[in-house]
Amino acid sequence: MNSVSPSAVQYIVGGGVHEDKPSAQSRRHNGHGSAPDGLREGSGEPDEVDRLKAKFMSAWNNVKYGWTVKSKTSFNKTSPLILLGQSYLFNSEDEVDGFRQAFVSCVWLTYRREFPQLEGSSLTTDCGWGCMLRSGQMLLAQGLLQHLMPPDWRWADCHPLTDVDFEVLKPRSPSRPAAMSLPSFSSSWTSPVSQRDPSSGSSEGHRRPSAQYPAASHEPQLEALHRKVVSWFGDHPSAPFSVHQLVELGKESGKRAGDWYGPSVVAHMLRKAVARTAEFHNLAVYVAQDCTVYKGDVMRLCESPLTQDLSESWKSVIILVPVRLGGESLNPSYIECVKNILKLKCCIGIIGGKPKHSLFFIGFQDEQLLYLDPHYCQPVVDVTQGNFSLESFHCNSPRKMNFSRMDPSCTIGFYAQTKRDFESLCSAVSEALSSPKEKYPIFTFVEGRGQNYGLEGQSGGSMDGPANIFSCNRMSRNNKRGSTDEFVLL
Repeated sequence: MNSVSPSAVQYIVGGGVHEDKPSAQSRRHNGHGSAPDGLREGSGEPDEVDRLKAKFMSAWNNVKYGWTVKSKTSFNKTSPLILLGQSYLFNSEDEVDGFRQAFVSCVWLTYRREFPQLEGSSLTTDCGWGCMLRSGQMLLAQGLLQHLMPPDWRWADCHPLTDVDFEVLKPRSPSRPAAMSLPSFSSSWTSPVSQRDPSSGSSEGHRRPSAQYPAASHEPQLEALHRKVVSWFGDHPSAPFSVHQLVELGKESGKRAGDWYGPSVVAHMLRKAVARTAEFHNLAVYVAQDCTVYKGDVMRLCESPLTQDLSESWKSVIILVPVRLGGESLNPSYIECVKNILKLKCCIGIIGGKPKHSLFFIGFQDEQLLYLDPHYCQPVVDVTQGNFSLESFHCNSPRKMNFSRMDPSCTIGFYAQTKRDFESLCSAVSEALSSPKEKYPIFTFVEGRGQNYGLEGQSGGSMDGPANIFSCNRMSRNNKRGSTDEFVLL
């Protein structure tokens, strides 16, 4: 089911491992998984043994998570696929090409190795512990693309898809195969790069997109801006949204390099990172509290009384909503609501995954989620170089997983550029959340401010720790309450 690329074998010599169940030694900090103490504590240079350990971990990681074994992701030609609010029906090459450009244009951020040492530790890789940070980076990157780039912008160098099949899925029957492959056009999208890694590929053989979908942009200014956005997430201490910066921000929540991070903690780290970056004076990040978006707090955060220019009186906003969609496992009654949310143009993705295995969800088809996987350990790229390669920051191997495997702890992201967009967002999301199957919605929008309900402003510009996030169904409300990040780490 999962798509992978055999070319990742090239990374085995230097590559990464993510052990989902760490050893007893590495679990002793707060009971959570973490990097071995010898690798994460101390400020000395990593010795040769540490380097060899990191290389072995990297190699095993890429084997464990399917990056070195050939398999394919199947897409149903008769059902629409939703990707970041856009629907695609794979009944023509133009539809496939539209999906290809949209998927490959997403910024893909994965484990890296051999980056500058993280302060306060000897770690030079986030392999094995940084997947939630990478998923959070991808969500923020998607929000920044929507904030800075024209609508429906596409990367000019999108590569062909690899390891995908387009099939006609038959009704479920125990005596009949689940799908029947049709030769049609799938091979023309996989063969040019079937032996390449998932972030690269030949530019030959692209089909001309139909008028329905935007053509990839070749404008130098847009490509320069695209490169700049990617550089903000580079693995360098000076990059505003690098792992180095996020780890420093995590210290304010009691985290340190090598710890695992939950989706709620990461949401607040992203809020702090944007607030501290002067370049984003016209962008704010709001984090919902206890399954509630307080409209008054968002308005206060985004409205600027210092200017009379209406075009400058409102900050664009990224809204992050940490939620828990059930108890120990996903409540099936919420699946339809999650689908409805992913259908919205204002949704920029979901930080989630499987238990102790973070993924970035960006769409779905039928009963399967479409995601970008950070569990691929790649060599660091020096983003301080003017023309650094962008190939490893874009993935052309889409992957899917069943909704039933989704961990209930996640953070949902939205973006609104203007005040009118925010008002439309509130209306559209509220409608998407209404479900006849579930009495309690995933989260709600409420007039007024959190302080009116006995909550302090933890979601605006303050540097407080994250609020507790409670499940929104009756059963979970009766359970012991605690931070979601203490419940289930993805």
